[in-house]
Amino acid sequence: MNKNKSQRRYLQISQRIYRQYILSVLGVLLALLAIYYIAQLICSQFVWYEENRLYGLLKTLQYASPAIILIAIISSIVFFAVKAIKKPLRYLDALIDAGKNLSNPNSPPVSLPAELKDIENELNLVREQSLNNIRLAKEAEQRKNDLVVYLAHDLKTPLTSVIGYLSLLRDETEISASLRTRYTGIALEKAERLEDLINEFFDITRFSLTTLTLMPERTNLSRMLEQITSEFYPILTEKELTWHTEIAPDVNMNCDRDKLERVFDNLIRNAVNYSYPGTEITLLMRPDGTDIHIIVSNHGKTIPPDNLKRIFEQFFRLDSSRSSSTGGSGLGLAIAKEIVELHGGRITAESENERITFIVTLPVGLS
Repeated sequence: MNKNKSQRRYLQISQRIYRQYILSVLGVLLALLAIYYIAQLICSQFVWYEENRLYGLLKTLQYASPAIILIAIISSIVFFAVKAIKKPLRYLDALIDAGKNLSNPNSPPVSLPAELKDIENELNLVREQSLNNIRLAKEAEQRKNDLVVYLAHDLKTPLTSVIGYLSLLRDETEISASLRTRYTGIALEKAERLEDLINEFFDITRFSLTTLTLMPERTNLSRMLEQITSEFYPILTEKELTWHTEIAPDVNMNCDRDKLERVFDNLIRNAVNYSYPGTEITLLMRPDGTDIHIIVSNHGKTIPPDNLKRIFEQFFRLDSSRSSSTGGSGLGLAIAKEIVELHGGRITAESENERITFIVTLPVGLS
């Protein structure tokens, strides 16, 4: 629709220039003809003799009038043609200058002749979007670089612990069974943390270099959510958290099962990491006509509005301190948003009164 409007505006400019040219030429022709006939009418009111000083001049003009009129017509056509051509060329020069400055943050906004006001507005909008995209890309790249540095640093801590405790188990031959079990448990815990960090590296690489594609199949969404929530019971128990679930039975939809599982896994892990101890995590699934609404909610520190707007950005993390227990790559919610949108749905976040809520809306069918 906007494209058609733009095309009509450009066409109107061309038609205006063409119309001005035709009217200018016709105006000159009518003026010349009017002057010629008025001159003839005036001259015919008098009797002219050869001894009159103007007789020779008027006679010459009479014989040469067709040539004079033809020259005047050609001159006017050429004059107004050049004038008509110069206007679009002037517009073109202005557009070329504007195009050079579109992505330059130090250049002023685009300014074009009044006739091109609509184009000026569109170019300034494109300029703002381009500068905003450049800024966002730089910020995302900087956050990514910072995360790679942080992750590389974080890898050393669990790796050092794993090597240290395994070395103790190897070197201390007379170690007690209880101490051996304790050292083995710590080494395993650190190795699992190391695995998480390595997986974050893979997430960053996959998200940067690949485009997610869906492999949809008929899925019982109710059963999938019940299975996911049951798998989190040990983690919730460890964190002193409880479940409150309301999952509508036998809700089916066409979706990429593995990718949607990742969405809900990310949302639930996010809720676990940012919940107050001893509180409840809520998961609701409600079909509503052609849509399905899944709500994940937890009690935790209220997210400031500025952070809430950026929560789905790549590499954005609420916890800038990068706690080893909660620190992630900042990709979970960004990937979740992309997967949901690929399914034709949407995901939103709300936070107030120390409650954080994510709402996923999915269409029942997937085209």
